[in-house]
Amino acid sequence: MPKILLPTPLRPFADGAATIDVGGSTVGDALSELVNRHPQLRKHLYDDAGKLRSFVNLYRNDEDVRYLEREGTTLSAADSLSIVPSIAGGASSPATAPAAAASVTLSNEEIRRYSRHLIMPEVGIEGQKKLKNARVLAIGAGGLGSPLAVYLAAAGVGTIGIVDFDVVDDSNLQRQILYGKKDVGRPKLQAAAERLRDMNPNVQVIPYETHLDSSNALEIFREYDVVADGTDNFPTRYLVNDACVLTGKPNVYASIFRFEGQASIFWAEKGPCYRCLYSEPPPPGLVPSCAEGGVLGILPGLLGVIQATETIKLILESGEPLIGRLLLVDALSMRFRELKLRKNPECVVCGPNPTVTELIDYQQFCGIPQAEALNPVSGIPEISVQDLKAMRDRGEDFVLVDVREPHEFAICSFPESVKIPLGTLPQNLNKLSTADEIVVHCKMGGRSAKAVQFLRDAGFRKVRNLAGGIDRWAAEVEPKMPRY
Repeated sequence: MPKILLPTPLRPFADGAATIDVGGSTVGDALSELVNRHPQLRKHLYDDAGKLRSFVNLYRNDEDVRYLEREGTTLSAADSLSIVPSIAGGASSPATAPAAAASVTLSNEEIRRYSRHLIMPEVGIEGQKKLKNARVLAIGAGGLGSPLAVYLAAAGVGTIGIVDFDVVDDSNLQRQILYGKKDVGRPKLQAAAERLRDMNPNVQVIPYETHLDSSNALEIFREYDVVADGTDNFPTRYLVNDACVLTGKPNVYASIFRFEGQASIFWAEKGPCYRCLYSEPPPPGLVPSCAEGGVLGILPGLLGVIQATETIKLILESGEPLIGRLLLVDALSMRFRELKLRKNPECVVCGPNPTVTELIDYQQFCGIPQAEALNPVSGIPEISVQDLKAMRDRGEDFVLVDVREPHEFAICSFPESVKIPLGTLPQNLNKLSTADEIVVHCKMGGRSAKAVQFLRDAGFRKVRNLAGGIDRWAAEVEPKMPRY
């Protein structure tokens, strides 16, 4: 009997199952049985017209079914069907290889520092000169960017550019190893540059404390040999991909969620780009961020090190880079799987007849108009934390519903709230009344917005979403409440 392998983001909608045995002789049959057994999966896999969503890819074993018979692809009893939603062979010399390193020299101090590299025939003096001559741009100085930058600096990559405009927060320290307690409140770039220069004063660190967008990406990217994408949002991920295609740069990619990660190299001149894998982004709010869903602190270290390794291989022109291959990492089972990627001949950016020939408005492309950037589901009635406080202070009659997960309740909660995790809401509608005034909250407002939409579709009219969730309540109303 074929089995379907579910990624972490979809497991809550299938009773927590990671693997499900299904009947059926085709991919379509298997998916039909899956969503019939677990109806909540349907909206994540199919759009309103019943068409498989474009950001959900299916693999029979390691083959993308888009290049087989799509949903008509046959399945045998021994086959596995992997669902790979978006969460962001060998190469000869890189087309963007650093300029000849013949004129580069290593000092005695550098020879001593890099001695473990120099005695490796795959690196040696010439390889270390290539590293010193190379220019790598890291997009983001967070969970992925931290280990990436640390190991690139330690390896002796001569110029490291970092794009970030955030400040260090307490919650970063669980996974962002560039920073310590003394850095909380400081700009990340300031703290990162200080740490990297202390680690290796031979490395030039170039900070870009700016928001990367269509107006500056091409100008910045042209100055570098390799771009490493450590972003945590879809608009920037598509921007990075398109800018890399237009400038001919390899895009060393990774993404993470809870215990799972993905890694690849998207390089249009040698293989597929990110849009070949995911032609369109998921609707806003459908895929939870790490801030909503969490991430094992070690996981970005693991994936960031993979990014650093692939970057160094490109610079050294050595080994078999992850071009045309998607590496899937499951830290919970400590399993690594590899799927084959193909160049999409109809890709709008890297295909033979591209329609995207310049950078676009990526907020709009991802369905996030500027005016609604903080509200992932448009048209959802909201209430501010200040107005909620006033309602509680006045003793108004209303029902407060918490749709977070049970393990989050233990961190902080409103004592009077009705606790119904989002995934169980359809089965627990009988706990709520359409006659009541209802306020729904989660951690930051994304999941509760989905809950409000579901309740409104079910006939509830007096229901509002708490803007910013319990996190904003703790920040602006009740500072003694724990934040996470």
